[in-house]
Amino acid sequence: MDMAGRGANTEKEREPEALATFGRYAGPATLILSSLAEGTKHGYALTKDIEDFAGVRLAPGTLYEALSRLERQGLIEPVESHDRRRPYRLTAPGASALRVHLDAQRRIADVGLRRLAAGTGLA
Repeated sequence: MDMAGRGANTEKEREPEALATFGRYAGPATLILSSLAEGTKHGYALTKDIEDFAGVRLAPGTLYEALSRLERQGLIEPVESHDRRRPYRLTAPGASALRVHLDAQRRIADVGLRRLAAGTGLA
């Protein structure tokens, strides 16, 4: 039990909340996790990959704040490097959280697209 008297959440129960708790960093977190799903990358490589696949350029402050949050949550981890770059990789909980988040976003997008196709909401 946790301090509030509730049963402790299992890792599986926490996964859907992982990115939801990021607030304004949910977008950058989604982009970073999606980039790392392809493999290990350092900050500049993440920035370039995200720009290539999403057309979004993350400012350095936004990137490194999101990386810090993702690392604290155990969704990514640093990889040993022999130079000044600090590469990161996706963890298993990070991959699960990304999948849950993207599935939820897909459901929302599907509803919006169906409604647009049906003409719902047009003035």
